[in-house]
Amino acid sequence: MAAALFNRHAEGRAFADSAGTTPANRVHPQVVEVMREIGIDISGVKPRLMTSELAVGATRVITMGCAEGECPVVNVPVEDWGLPDPAGQPLPAVRAIRDDIDHRVHALLSSLAP
Repeated sequence: MAAALFNRHAEGRAFADSAGTTPANRVHPQVVEVMREIGIDISGVKPRLMTSELAVGATRVITMGCAEGECPVVNVPVEDWGLPDPAGQPLPAVRAIRDDIDHRVHALLSSLAP
């Protein structure tokens, strides 16, 4: 959700990519549904593993509750948002997570140099 929201709001001035420490086989249906509600289709997104190689070239890494030792070491600032996993959550909870991420994405973008 965060990468899709970031890329929508960044309007090409920056780009976010998404990966996780234990990626699922697919994006959870509830996540696809709540993103579709706001006009973002992530149904074709394939979750992938976060690696140090993937982080090369990143200027910042945002984690969503990365436990110590799970995330690869990167040489850029890391910020942990500590959000709950939407997997298996009811739609109202997933919407609340989406809206929290959206708020944080706006704050992150406003902190970036123009």
